[in-house]
Amino acid sequence: MATFISVPLKKSSEVDLVKPLSKFVTATYPTGEEQGEYIRAVEELNKLRRNALGRPLDKHESSLEILLRYYDQLCAVEPKFPFSENQLCLTFTWKDAFDKGSLFGGSVKLALASLGYEKTCVLFNAAALASQIASEQNLDNDEGLKAAAKYYQLASGAFGHIKDTVLSALNREPTMDISPETVGTLSLIMLAQAQEVIFLKATSDKMKDAVIAKLANQAADFYGDAFKQCQYKDNLPKYFYFQEVLPVLAAKHCIMQANAELHQSVLAKQKKRFGEEIARLQHAAELVRTVASRYDEYVSVKDLSDKINRALTAAKKDNDFIYHDRVPEVKDLEHIGKAALVRATAITPPLSQKFTDLFEKMVPMAVQQSMSIYSQRKAETVNRLVGTMREATNLCNGVLASLNLPAALEDLSGDSIPQSIAEKARSIVQQGGLQSVEQLIRDLPELLTRNREILDESLKMLDDEETTDNELRTKFNQRWNRTPSGDLYKPLRAEGTNFRNILDKAVQADQVVKDRYNTHCDMIALLCKPENELNAAIPSANPTKTLQGSEVVNVLRSQLAQLEEVKKERETLEGEIKAVTFDMSVCFLTALAQDGAINEEQLSLAQLDQLYGSYNQRVQASLRTQEELLGQVQTSHQEFSSLKQSNTEANQREEVLKKLASAHDSYVEISSNLREGTKFYNDLTEILLKFQNKCSDIVFARKTERDELLKELQQSIAREPSAPNFNVPAYQSTPAAPAAGPTPAPRTVFTPPAQQQQQPQARPQPPARPPPPSFTPQAASTTPTSAPPTGPPTGNPPPMVPPSQAQGPPYPSYQGYPGYFQMPMGYNPYAYGQFNMPNMPNMPNMPNMPYSPYQATPGQGGYPAAPPTGQPGYPGYPQQPPQQQPYYPQQ
Repeated sequence: MATFISVPLKKSSEVDLVKPLSKFVTATYPTGEEQGEYIRAVEELNKLRRNALGRPLDKHESSLEILLRYYDQLCAVEPKFPFSENQLCLTFTWKDAFDKGSLFGGSVKLALASLGYEKTCVLFNAAALASQIASEQNLDNDEGLKAAAKYYQLASGAFGHIKDTVLSALNREPTMDISPETVGTLSLIMLAQAQEVIFLKATSDKMKDAVIAKLANQAADFYGDAFKQCQYKDNLPKYFYFQEVLPVLAAKHCIMQANAELHQSVLAKQKKRFGEEIARLQHAAELVRTVASRYDEYVSVKDLSDKINRALTAAKKDNDFIYHDRVPEVKDLEHIGKAALVRATAITPPLSQKFTDLFEKMVPMAVQQSMSIYSQRKAETVNRLVGTMREATNLCNGVLASLNLPAALEDLSGDSIPQSIAEKARSIVQQGGLQSVEQLIRDLPELLTRNREILDESLKMLDDEETTDNELRTKFNQRWNRTPSGDLYKPLRAEGTNFRNILDKAVQADQVVKDRYNTHCDMIALLCKPENELNAAIPSANPTKTLQGSEVVNVLRSQLAQLEEVKKERETLEGEIKAVTFDMSVCFLTALAQDGAINEEQLSLAQLDQLYGSYNQRVQASLRTQEELLGQVQTSHQEFSSLKQSNTEANQREEVLKKLASAHDSYVEISSNLREGTKFYNDLTEILLKFQNKCSDIVFARKTERDELLKELQQSIAREPSAPNFNVPAYQSTPAAPAAGPTPAPRTVFTPPAQQQQQPQARPQPPARPPPPSFTPQAASTTPTSAPPTGPPTGNPPPMVPPSQAQGPPYPSYQGYPGYFQMPMGYNPYAYGQFNMPNMPNMPNMPNMPYSPYQATPGQGGYPAAPPTGQPGYPGYPQQPPQQQPYYPQQ
């Protein structure tokens, strides 16, 4: 009966997904089986994109399944990778589906670093392919009707989903094919066609006429809405696609309304309302005649017309001879009901029946970010507890060193090295002595310089690209419509500033460690010497053997032993705190699934309190125990000091022993600080290398985007006219001779020559136009006395003034029913271009151009007033050129 409308596919440029995604996986996940699995999944995703977009797709369900699988995978992978311009930057380039390009440049296309843009375009292609598959179905059998209705509803739902989400997904102006106006119109068209298929199925199943009439009336209503939507938006008819679709929508509206009237007339006949039957059949016949006269090249209504005319003839005959029922006006007829049995398919992934998530084990980015913050909170908690215990231990060691304990208790002989000092000396020698510390100090500047160079090089890449972007923005002004690099790089620059501050603080910390080393290096060097040299360097004092068995000495030794026990407990407690592990990803995933968001702070603090609450209590108890013991030690030491004999040698010896004990403690702390500093710089190098890779990736992506945009700008500049428009002199624009009648409107919407060449088939060509009649120069010297008429045939209606707002599809006008906007008539390229040829002596013949009679110049041959006898009449303008095959094949 009628042609069904399908939508062309968008074309995409090739994109390499493997390199950037694999780099992200390598940088984010530790080396092992999990990382290898994710990299293999990345390769599968890249292969899936090539299958879905890198080759022509057949109009078959299997091809649609591939597109839907890729769309589902994009929806699944979107929350698991940080797709954005300033993180994982992937630029997707798509061409406008309806734009065919021009002679001097390619078709309209848009490149965006947005996965939402990729999803939108893939869903558009899925909808377009669904419309093509539906249009290919055999509507003569039940399976074909069901499949067509299913795919049209899927296409309608997909286009409607794009309409609702495209602006938020792109955050910028889309190309016209995926703009809300365009996809909204396409969604209405697909829904109307689905309703028409349901009407055809009801007709095939021989359902009741009342039901079929309502289905047809609803289909007519859908087609009318789609037609109005095309007219409301001025930008839609700019597409050749919509120029071809517009008359089809108008014709379908009339055809569906005619079917509704036809089946409703059967219902009226059953109720013995013979006048109503005739009125409805007359209305249906009028609608069909409108379609036949205006849109016969798009749809065929011969069968429907014959059916209506037969029913109308029989009804009139019966009424004239038997019933004599009054035929009411159409406006007085009861409105036909509507029954919408189709709806746009809801787009809720997964849409594919064979979909399996390639990255099922990978947690979403929201969970990854929450895990990262949780890890920082956990590290802060651990560092706080461990740092508190270490500070307490250092305080204890400092207090004991200032009291020369336990060396003072061991040095009661006054002439030998105290046991604690000898152990401290051996410990320093075992750890490498001064050489190890000095080597660590010499390595720090080299590590610092390496990190500064990586950071400077990363920021320099951003600076260079931003400078180039600003220069091009100044050169092209508003045409350079991509995101400014200065805005895009703000997060990266903030991150770089943070790294620079960290390095500055590390330099200050290094200097503190070096100053402390310089303060104690002499005593540390003394501890590194052999035992005899160390003993000789320590001043001797008179023996105090009388104190060896005193109560005060025993109490002090007991208290010092308790302090040593406290310090050992702290070492054990520190190991336990560092060994605590808990997988928060399950907690975060559960919260994301239940609430759609993650309250990281609340969940993390609650879990950390549960994990480390008991350890915090044990740390505080250890601090209180140490504080009490230190107080007791100081009291006991005062009693011990008062019992000792005070002399200069004893004081000097005790002072040296204090410095040696303090030097040992400082050596241990300096070595620990330097090793931590070395580890810090090495770890920071890895972080800065990732930061450098991130900067390199985004600069490369921006460069690719810049080159693409420059190419488009060059093409657009090449298509611009090289000179401004100028006014034609008055003597070159003489008014044309008045026509015998109004210029007819074109029969169909104008089709550009480029589009005519693209039609897959051509209609049978009419006979060639006869050549102009022969004439003699003498005949040309006289003015024609009888010119052929230059106006259009009198049968064509005069043109109508376009309405100020959108109108519905064309109905034949009748009383009580407002006339709709009249569609353009048949295509006649010469009707609009009636040339009034000026006197042009040097150009007597103008091939392939319309002509009209004119006053000939003496000496120049002109066209005769009438054709010679025996030749066919020749009108004042060329005959209509051969009609091309319409864009949609007729059924």
